[in-house]
Amino acid sequence: MNVADLEKKLRAEGFTHTYVWQDGPGAYYPEHRHPTVTAHIVLDGEVTVTSEGRTLTYYAGDRFDVPAETIHSAKMGPKGCRYFLGEK
Repeated sequence: MNVADLEKKLRAEGFTHTYVWQDGPGAYYPEHRHPTVTAHIVLDGEVTVTSEGRTLTYYAGDRFDVPAETIHSAKMGPKGCRYFLGEK
């Protein structure tokens, strides 16, 4: 996946802040929320997200968006996760 192309796509969708983030194996974010919509595109590894009563695992190439103010938690897979984020 080309990060420049992903950035171009998210910016076209109105995401004004974009960046690459990486978490180590098993990293965990307990329930939290963001004031903005966030888009996450998995570049490497995997992440399991629980939100609104559903738990889903995302792998390289997958995208998931979290609406503003939505409570969610995330746990990285055994190899960690590197992902491209957009905020609007």
